[in-house]
Amino acid sequence: MFDEDYRRRYVFGCDYGTSDFKYGPITQGDRPLVTANRGYFPEKSIVAELLGVEKEVVVGKDVTLFLGAGSELSTRLVYPMRSGTIGRDDERAWRVVEELTRQSLAEFKPGGFGFKGFYVVAALSATAPRYMYERLFSIYDKLAAEGLIHSSTIIPQPLAVAIAHKQTSCVVVESGHGNTQVSPISRAPIREAVIALNRGGSAANAITAEILKDAGYGDLVKEEALVRKVKENIGLLPLELDKALAFAKNYPDELKTVYQPPGTRIKIDLGKDSWARFLIGEYVFNPNHEIFESYHRRGMPKPADTKVGDMVFYGTLSIADTIIQAVEKCPTELQPLLYSQVILSGGNFSWQSPQRLRGVAVDSETRLTHELRQKGVENPVVKLSAEPQYAVWRGCIVFGYAVPSSYGWSWERMEGWYSHRR
Repeated sequence: MFDEDYRRRYVFGCDYGTSDFKYGPITQGDRPLVTANRGYFPEKSIVAELLGVEKEVVVGKDVTLFLGAGSELSTRLVYPMRSGTIGRDDERAWRVVEELTRQSLAEFKPGGFGFKGFYVVAALSATAPRYMYERLFSIYDKLAAEGLIHSSTIIPQPLAVAIAHKQTSCVVVESGHGNTQVSPISRAPIREAVIALNRGGSAANAITAEILKDAGYGDLVKEEALVRKVKENIGLLPLELDKALAFAKNYPDELKTVYQPPGTRIKIDLGKDSWARFLIGEYVFNPNHEIFESYHRRGMPKPADTKVGDMVFYGTLSIADTIIQAVEKCPTELQPLLYSQVILSGGNFSWQSPQRLRGVAVDSETRLTHELRQKGVENPVVKLSAEPQYAVWRGCIVFGYAVPSSYGWSWERMEGWYSHRR
């Protein structure tokens, strides 16, 4: 006998992003908790035991306590996801995922009697291979034995976004730190039409670091968190790069800004290089402009095509061209409907559009609508998720609340509830 009221009370969402792990139960409201998707493997020592660090792997906010370890970080600090995928035999990466999940569930486990485990809805990249599903269910079996999980299911991140927006036919463009997924959806992701880019927020960070070096702030670029803050606060997305650069040349004072990281005396002012603010957003949307060649010649890696499992992640394909190629892999009759519902999700689409730069620096919706029209798409409708970095998690919660417990997991359809109570 399935207790539907119990399921609805104990839905728990887990969004396994390349950079961040977002998690929380249905009672969390509109926003999940967020922690870095990483783990630290401390050296076993008497000092570690005295400090109470006896775990094989440390995750969550406690990782910060080890970040002063210098050169050892490269071998002891593990980010499990690479373009949303974990290697089949990457045991340390799977240990990080297991401990992150265990800690997040334990954080919300209620006391008292009557709790039989959470109904966990996990979101993985649309490019995740089947073995990742199998391995994650195996981890969940262990956590179920510890009283943390009752049943679980796994859905692709783009499908979670579509569910959050209550759309059954759309194109979801999910762009996070490590990669960008373009996924046409018609009740479910059309897997043959999914196209992935080896480019995300980390690419914007890379060009921001080069701009900071040119402006005399080379000593700051080693701090990735600071570079990311600079990107978020001064980066601009141009409607058309050449016109934006011409505007910057004619009205240089309009581009000037100063960013001061909270709690510091540092003041970052690009001065005469303020025009380069336009390059930060452009590099994410289209890194093919000739202006970027000078940065590549000086050593900044160019986004490269790479193969992860059976999936090719393209390096320099523009986001607009990726959307068009993905849609054109779908039936012709479906294509107009897909273009009329393009949903942007992920923190990589949160670009500011200052009033004084109106029409020159734009938001993601305006840029992609303009570019799709230029490429011959009639009447495209592009919509940015409200708080796009949380859309996947919200979709997990909606899915878990709506799907009945009796809908069992099917490996053929790759959907339904996987019961850990056998």
